[in-house]
Order: sequence, then C-alpha cells, then structure tokens
Amino acid sequence: MDISYGYQSHKLRIVEMDKNLISIQHRMREFPNYFADAEESFGKSKFIIFGVPYDKTSSFRYGARLAPKEIRLASWNFESFDLFTGVDFSEIPMHDYGDLDVEEKGSREMIDEVSKFSKRIIENGKIPITIGGEHSISVGVLENLDDIFVIFLDAHLDFRDKYENNRYNHACTLRRMADKVDMDNILALGVRSAEKNELEEARKKGLKIITSKEIRSRGIESILDEMSKNLGEQNVYISLDFDVIDPSHAPGVSTPEPFGISPEDVIRIIERFSDRMVGFDLVEVCPTYDMGITSILAAKIIRIAIAEIWKNNPYI
Repeated sequence: MDISYGYQSHKLRIVEMDKNLISIQHRMREFPNYFADAEESFGKSKFIIFGVPYDKTSSFRYGARLAPKEIRLASWNFESFDLFTGVDFSEIPMHDYGDLDVEEKGSREMIDEVSKFSKRIIENGKIPITIGGEHSISVGVLENLDDIFVIFLDAHLDFRDKYENNRYNHACTLRRMADKVDMDNILALGVRSAEKNELEEARKKGLKIITSKEIRSRGIESILDEMSKNLGEQNVYISLDFDVIDPSHAPGVSTPEPFGISPEDVIRIIERFSDRMVGFDLVEVCPTYDMGITSILAAKIIRIAIAEIWKNNPYI
C-alpha cells in the first residue's frame, strides 16, 4: 500500500471538508486564536497549553492535525466561570504557546520537537496540557517525566512494536511509552480493540488492561477505588485518546470504535487523580467528521482537567 499516496489523497479530501468548517465559522463571531482565558505570560503561568498539529501516521481518518485550532475555537463557547467546578478560569495562570511547527516532519522528528518543548515546560515547574494531533505525540511529553503512573485512555491498545514499518506510528504509542515507563506503572483503560498477537504480547509483558465492557459492568467508581489502592501517592499523567469515548458522544475522531465509555467516566477519572496530575494530553479529535460537537466536548474536558488540577493539586 502506498501510504504517502493515501496521505495526499486524504489531504485533498480534507480540503473539501474544510469548506464545511469554514462556512460554519463564517456564521460565528470571530475569536482570538488561543485557548479561552489562557492569557498569562509563559513565565507567570502554571499551565502551558500547546498544540501538535500532526496526523501523518493516521490509519483511518486524516484530519487530527486540524484539532488544535478547532478545539481552541470551541473553548470560547464557555463562560470563564465554571458552574460544576466552581473555578473562575480568568484567575488561573494559563498560557497558550500556540502550535509546534511539526506538520510535515517525520514521526521521530516530530516526537523530538514535542520532547524538547515539553522539557522546557517541566523544567520550569509548569504543567503541560497538550492538544493533538494523533496519539503518537504523547510519547514526546512522557520522555521528560520520571516516577509517574500513566493512565492511558484509548479504545485501541496501541501496543504494536512497529506498524507500517514505523516504530513511532500512532498504533505503537503505548508500546513506546512502555519503553520509558515501567509496565507496573501503566494502566490501559477503555480498550475495546486490539490485534490478537498484540494483545497476547501486552498480557505476557504484564500490562494492566481494563476494557470498556468491564467499566460498564462494574461501574467507574469501583474501577477508581481499585486504582486508588494500587497507585498510592504516585504522580499521574493522563493521556486521553478521544476515541475512548463512545462515538454517540464523540463521532469526530480519527478511528471511532463503538461501545465506548461516557464523557462522565472520563471526568470522574480526572477528578479522582487531579491532586497528583503532572500532565495531560488530549488527542485524535478529527473535526472534519462532525459539525463541531466533538471539539466542543474536547474543549470542555480540557477546561475541567485544568480546573480540577488547579483546585486539588497542592503543588500548584
């Protein structure tokens, strides 16, 4: 299969689909191009938001590279004061750096750029909030975090060692994370799709997996109670592939998979571990495949993550 041809043909398709987004935006007010309320300087901020517009290894739908822009636009839909969390975002020191210039780079080169910028954020004692882009971008952030527990929310296992002759393909994301983080410190949540050999190898290596079916049958609170006992006081990084959410709530993703978890499940996970979260990414929103509802949900969840960390993390 000629992957480069597929990428170019999908780019042409996205140009056509972009016309729908543009026509919608022309019926909206104009807004700044940064995430709503993220107006503080880099130096004075506790949260650094940045986008990684990259989707070169996507295997079904291209368009995730457009998500940082669309999610930022959607963020202006919300009041600065959040009723549910009781947080006023105008009081949170947030900075939106903008997007990294990675769209045409190779996978490893892109990850290196993410790693370089994330290192700057983390070394300055700030929390990275990363908006993708495809899931492979998360590897670059993880390369700069030590002694953490990774909560990997994804419909897919992403544990292949190589896919389409690329070790940094989005289908290899969790495998590359496991190169950095001990397997005992990773939990894959909401999984409902995997290749047979991939699943067998993950289990053989000791990866903890909780499927979306198990979450539905046991209930999210039971899962969270079990996680809390096992985690102790470890710092937590949450990597949220938006396809973990059922497509009835989030249809605009790169690789939708039925029978997912709910947005409320995701929020409960964030709430439970917000007191020790040291980073968060949200990836694989593909805005060309719906009329904005997935980007709106994504923007809201990013805001909730920031609010909960701000409220509950004693080191902020």
